Amino acid sequence: MKLVVIGGVTGGASTAARVRRLDPNAEIVLFERGRDVSFSNCALPYRLSDVVNRTDKLIIMDPEDFKLRHNIDVRTRCEVTEIDRKAKAVTVLNHKTGKTRRVKYDKLMLAPGANPILPRSIKGINSPHVFTVRNVEDIERLKAHLDADGINDVVVVGGGFIGVEVAENIAKAGKKVSLVEGMPQILAPFDEDMVQILQKEVIDNGVDLYLATTVKEITKANVIADKADGSSVKIPAKAVVMSVGVAPETKLAKDAGLEIGETGCIKVNHNYQTSDPDIYAVGDAVEIYNALGHKPGKLALAGPAQRQARQAADHMYGIHNNNKGYIGSSCIKVFGFNAAATGMNERAAKQAGYSCDSVLLYPNDHVGVLPGSNYVAFKLVFEVPTGKILGAQAISRGEAVKRADVIAAMITMGATLEDLKELELCYSPVYGTAKDVVNLAALVGLNVLYENFKQVHVSEVRGLVESGAYILDVREPGEFAAGHIKTAVNIPLTQLWERMGEIPKDRPVYVHCRSGQRSYYAVRYLQGKGFGNVVNVSGGFLGISWYEAFRDITEGREPIMDKYNFR
Repeated sequence: MKLVVIGGVTGGASTAARVRRLDPNAEIVLFERGRDVSFSNCALPYRLSDVVNRTDKLIIMDPEDFKLRHNIDVRTRCEVTEIDRKAKAVTVLNHKTGKTRRVKYDKLMLAPGANPILPRSIKGINSPHVFTVRNVEDIERLKAHLDADGINDVVVVGGGFIGVEVAENIAKAGKKVSLVEGMPQILAPFDEDMVQILQKEVIDNGVDLYLATTVKEITKANVIADKADGSSVKIPAKAVVMSVGVAPETKLAKDAGLEIGETGCIKVNHNYQTSDPDIYAVGDAVEIYNALGHKPGKLALAGPAQRQARQAADHMYGIHNNNKGYIGSSCIKVFGFNAAATGMNERAAKQAGYSCDSVLLYPNDHVGVLPGSNYVAFKLVFEVPTGKILGAQAISRGEAVKRADVIAAMITMGATLEDLKELELCYSPVYGTAKDVVNLAALVGLNVLYENFKQVHVSEVRGLVESGAYILDVREPGEFAAGHIKTAVNIPLTQLWERMGEIPKDRPVYVHCRSGQRSYYAVRYLQGKGFGNVVNVSGGFLGISWYEAFRDITEGREPIMDKYNFR
């Protein structure tokens, strides 16, 4: 078999390598229009802060390595300009020589990836100090510009994963960074009650954050943008990095008459065949199945691209695969916080038509008496009434990512809260707690699901305060003095039994503590003593502090707390 691969990064390189393992006799030719193949896309931003201290470290393999190790013919600076499906041939332009040639294939793999979006509506978008981050050459140009004299003010446009990572690394390089995002929040996989932690961390580390702000013009020295309130802002900028998203590279496929899906990506079947059975496609340019949304979707991540490449290569040799679609798992480091999300957030689940609820808690990542213990902000989303796990988000200065990984596995297996409650995980005080974060979340979720108690979310607390609701804080007096809701009544859990007579029975009682555990005890005790309308505040004072603080600081709102407390 002769395999021609178009695109030499994750999807294309993985396909070529897998085919070689399956067939030592195959003729494999890989064309890449750029300078480099097989480089670490996700590590590109870390070159800007010298965490990756040499550009060549970003390159995993070069064409010579492919030839020597795998007998794969890799040709860089070679762009496939046309696919002749009838003749089963591609036309290739060699940018080094300017010459074109036709190359025959038995099977063709399309892995062209996606291109950064550069909105034409922005005046000055093609200015020389405007950059994107797609490949090693891009990062070289950007870093050279940032290292030049007089380049101090940088604007990053787009608050997705790449935009946030670029902003962080440029800030760590000593530049003044502004991050502009058109939506009301950065990092869309996180719900509003979780993302506030990360947004506050961004501004606490000196990055100016502009949300719900749309760039209109780029000049030599400034970025001019419109805010949601109708005002305009001028932000100093000697460098601008555009990271507002990517568009799938589908021109070749369209020109060849291949079917395009409803998402605008190349349509493929469960074996990653296009509408032409001899042409496969994987990676950022293809439309794949959203296993939770039950509809076509797209996902620009390296892990899924590698799995797609393996499945496609296997199918070329008659090896069948069980294509389960994707659930969407991702993680990011935002200065001092580690953050991860998997499956659907609550917003997406409701938009998809799920009847769902969520719980938010702040348990420790390992036993508190040992050094380095940190709390984990953990949100678990589940379907009502089935208890099916739909998604989770975890944020911590400690170990957050492995908790999301556990939930990703549970979602993939179709697990419920009951399954998660009984999940047996490794335990040592150094690494976790006897009831891990995820087990605790399942227990709380089951209490909500089975209506053992009622809850309100942190997003509802301001409304409760403004309406004059009775809010009971069951933390100890020292904790209360360190920060509390202005209207809250402090009756510590240790005094609750002797002071229950102070709590009204003729109105709802909203109970919170620091993280949710003591308030749960208080709710159950009060219920047992005949209090008929007792409600737990999901997330506790930590959740309320994080939810309120960023918006109070950035929007100038009247705080509902006398002091925030994030510990």
